[in-house]
Amino acid sequence: MRRRKKYTIPGLNTASLPDLIFTVLFFFMIVTHMRKEPLKVKYKVPAGTELTRLTKKSTVTYIYIGRPMGQPNGATQVQMNDKFVTVGDIVDYISRDRAGMSAEDLQQMTVSIKADKATPMGIITDVKQALRQANALRINYSGEKF
Repeated sequence: MRRRKKYTIPGLNTASLPDLIFTVLFFFMIVTHMRKEPLKVKYKVPAGTELTRLTKKSTVTYIYIGRPMGQPNGATQVQMNDKFVTVGDIVDYISRDRAGMSAEDLQQMTVSIKADKATPMGIITDVKQALRQANALRINYSGEKF
């Protein structure tokens, strides 16, 4: 009788596995966008049909307008960065943001207003007037598609 030779499956070479894992980890670290400031106001953006995406988000300053979290009947508040501000403080915040930007980024600077759809138009008009005083003339209104 002839004996059969036992064949073994060769082991899997895992030498390049750590490189692959770190490459995938690095990719997700680059692509992921982390929110810089915690939201203190609750807002539901209005719906629209003619929407475009912002291209360079590093030159965008966000202004959140809505009711404070946890206070459903509270007065409408304006939030910049992680603080509540008055309309008069907006000029100072925008001036500080402009001072930290390069000349190329100053031309691209955009202020994005993320306001609740139930926000009175008077508050939005006051914010726009403050932005005009700060010479921030490129304004974007955030919305969602129908």
